[in-house]
Amino acid sequence: MAELTDPLRRSPLGSVSLDDEAFAVRAASGVSWGAIFAGAVGACALSLILLLLGTGLGMSSVSPWSGQGASVTAIGISAIAWITFTQIASSGMGGYLAGRLRTKWAGVHTDEVYFRDTAHGFLAWAVATLITAALLTSTIGAILGTGAQAGATVAGGAASAATSAMTGTPGAGAGREESAGRSAYFVDALFRKDPNAAAAPADGAAAAQQATTERSGTAASVEVGRIFANGIRAGSLPPEDTRYAGQLVAQRTGLSQQDAEKRVNDTFTRAQAGLKDAEDKARAAADTARKASAYSTLWIFISLLIGAFVASLSATYGGRRRDL
Repeated sequence: MAELTDPLRRSPLGSVSLDDEAFAVRAASGVSWGAIFAGAVGACALSLILLLLGTGLGMSSVSPWSGQGASVTAIGISAIAWITFTQIASSGMGGYLAGRLRTKWAGVHTDEVYFRDTAHGFLAWAVATLITAALLTSTIGAILGTGAQAGATVAGGAASAATSAMTGTPGAGAGREESAGRSAYFVDALFRKDPNAAAAPADGAAAAQQATTERSGTAASVEVGRIFANGIRAGSLPPEDTRYAGQLVAQRTGLSQQDAEKRVNDTFTRAQAGLKDAEDKARAAADTARKASAYSTLWIFISLLIGAFVASLSATYGGRRRDL
């Protein structure tokens, strides 16, 4: 009759061929969470220190003066290299601590020990990454959201800013202020008087009439700005708006109706071209921001993969040193 055996101890029931300590070790879990968390904490601390050091070095290399300081390309390459170095150093430290501090496994095959050490290094890297992501959620979100926000806001941003500036709607931001200055320039140019026209003699009635004309000219400038804004939204200036704006210009400048309408059309064409150029520049800036965000995300992904590999490799080395 076949003798009954214990599948774990591989010995006849009722007898003990392995000591209780070795049996307990083989039956226990193969994960040393204490060592994993210790390695993760060490990796987070070293990563924070290196990030602060890299930020300080990067800030010291930037200069607001033209021709001084590092270029944008040099700063970008340096940032990528420093992030990769930070991942290698911190992950290597965390993996080594996780492998060196784990409990020694007695009676476990060498291949199994190698696998467990590799898993300990990977888990230490994973915990450290999750902790770092939780602490730097706003920063990571800003990096990932820069490209999407830039692409979404530029589609109609330049035209709406120009429209707000021409109609006198208050807005915020440097882009609005720049568009307002450009639009006001075109409207002012529209109402310039002919420098070759002879100046009328100044008397009391003429001065009063000039003051009234200047007051009404301010309202006319605002109205023409709204007309231009509507034409820019529509893509062209309607003929009735051209005639009406020409009448306002003729009253203000003394030009004939035909010359005033020609000035209106010419000024509108210049304003439309200038705003189109501003919109193209805004789109180019948004596309640059989108590409920078995409490159940053890809390099962060690559550096994290390198960190996972280094942490696993360092854990196997630390585990071997522990078992010597």
